[in-house]
Amino acid sequence: MSQTALAPLTLQNKLESARAAARVLATATAGQKNAALTAIAGAILASAGRILPANEADITRAREGGLSAGIQDRLRLDRSRLESLAAAVLQVASLVDPVGQAVRGSTLPNGIKISQVRVPFGVVGVIYEARPNVTIDIAALALKSGNAAVLRGGSAAQSTNQVLVEIVQEAISSVGLPALSVQTIDEFGREGAQQLMRARGFVDVLIPRGSAELINTVVAESTVPVIETGAGVVHVYLDESADLDMAADIVVNAKVQRPSVCNAVETVLVNASAAQRLLPTVLQRLRNVGVTIHGDEATLAIFADAVPATEDDWGTEYMSLDVSVRVVEDLDEAIAHIRRYSTHHTESIITNDLGRAERFLAEVDSAVVMVNASTRFTDGGEFGFGAEVGISTQKLHARGPMGLGELTSTKWVVRGTGQVRS
Repeated sequence: MSQTALAPLTLQNKLESARAAARVLATATAGQKNAALTAIAGAILASAGRILPANEADITRAREGGLSAGIQDRLRLDRSRLESLAAAVLQVASLVDPVGQAVRGSTLPNGIKISQVRVPFGVVGVIYEARPNVTIDIAALALKSGNAAVLRGGSAAQSTNQVLVEIVQEAISSVGLPALSVQTIDEFGREGAQQLMRARGFVDVLIPRGSAELINTVVAESTVPVIETGAGVVHVYLDESADLDMAADIVVNAKVQRPSVCNAVETVLVNASAAQRLLPTVLQRLRNVGVTIHGDEATLAIFADAVPATEDDWGTEYMSLDVSVRVVEDLDEAIAHIRRYSTHHTESIITNDLGRAERFLAEVDSAVVMVNASTRFTDGGEFGFGAEVGISTQKLHARGPMGLGELTSTKWVVRGTGQVRS
C-alpha cells in the first residue's frame, strides 16, 4: 500500500518521516535515485488525466479570485509543460550524482589522508507561491542530491500540488525508496508555513521562492537557516555602441518570451547618445506585442506612446507586459541606477565595446551578469542543471541558479593508520 493511502499525518509526523527518509536517501545509490527519477518522469506523462483537471480547478479559482494574469500563467500546466517537466526530471537523472564527490584533499606529512566530500543537507524545506512546476523541480533535485523535501506550495496551486506530490510519492515508492521522501504541508495552511520556519532540528535548510514579501518574511521569521532567492528587478543596459537589431531582439525576448518569471527584464536603460537611434525601434517592437512602456521624461520625448514612469516603477518587479525605460548619461550612471534599484538577480549589457563590457561584468554586483544575451538565460535548465531550486541572490553558500551541487554541504573524511598528535 502506498503512503498516500494511509491515514492523514500530522505536520509533526511529516517532519519526523522526512528526517527518517533523509537517512535512507543519504546512502541510496545513484542507480536507486535515477530509477526513482525515471519513474517520476513516466508518471508525469501518464498522469495528465489526473494533473490537468486539478490544475484547471486552481486556474478557475485564481481567475475568479482576481489573481493577475502573471500568476495565472505561472499556475498553468498543459500537456506541453508536463512534457517539459518530465524532460527536466530525466535530465536531472542523467547528471552526475554530487554525493560523495571530492571537493579537495591531500596527504599530510604524517601520512594521514584528508578529503572534503559532498554530502546531502538532509531535509530541505521550500516555501513557494503559485508555481506547480517547482514541486517537480524540487522533488527531482532533492532526490538526486540525497535530500528529503518538505514543500509548502501555497493555496493558489494546492489542488495541483496535491496531485503532483501523490504521483511523485507513488513513483518513489515503486522503486523501493521511502514515499515520504517528498511531502507537501499545504493542508496545514499558513500555520504550517510558520511551523516549517521554526522546524530547526527537523529541517536543515529552508528555501523561499516567490514574491519579495514572501522571501522577506521567511528571512526575517525563520529559525531554520535560509538560502535566499531574490525577486527579479532585472536590467538591460543599451550602450551607445549597441547594434540596433541585437538590442531590439534581446529586449523583446527578455520581456515578452515569458513575462511572469523572475529573469524577465523589468527596466531598460539606454545611453543618452544612442537613445534617438535605439529607442524608437526597440520600444515600438515592445508596443507591437502589447507591452506598456513606463518612461522617464527623456523617453517620453522620444516615444510618445508611453506612460510617465514614477519612482516606484524603478524598483518594481512587474511580472507582466510592462517595462520601465530610462535614458542615462553613460555607463557610470547606468551602473549607479542598477546599484540603487537592482535585486542583484540578473543584469545584461548590449554593447560592441569590449572595454565597457568588461567594466559592466566587473562592477555590477548581481548573481548573473551578461553581455549581449537575453536575461531569460538565467535558468538552471539553460545552464545545464536539468532544473533549478531557484536563483540565489545572496552571497553565502550559493549564488545564481541552484542545481544539484547547491543542495549539498560537505564533510571532511580523515583516514589514518594509527597516527597520534604530539
